[in-house]
Amino acid sequence: MHELALTRNLIEVCSQQAQGARILRVTVELGALTCVMPEALRFCFEACRVGTALAEAELEVIMMPGRARCRDCGAEVELDELLADCECGSVNLTEWRGGDALRIRSMEVA
Repeated sequence: MHELALTRNLIEVCSQQAQGARILRVTVELGALTCVMPEALRFCFEACRVGTALAEAELEVIMMPGRARCRDCGAEVELDELLADCECGSVNLTEWRGGDALRIRSMEVA
């Protein structure tokens, strides 16, 4: 479960940035192509935040779609999963852009 390692890193980065302040809310952007399950990320966050500056923090996950270009028809395709296809029916996608990262968008501190 790579969500556990990601969550530990998330908590470490947020704690360092907060410089000892109590964190109330963390908002992350989760790309649809990361293969990270939002529910698993939330579960790990609940478990890992205990005893940290994020002990009372809320985690908000904003899903970010991926984008690619269809080689067959040239259309730009929004992707909600890795194995998506174009409206034309083609799976011949290229120029993958976005949707493959986990980013901290914001952090609310007390």
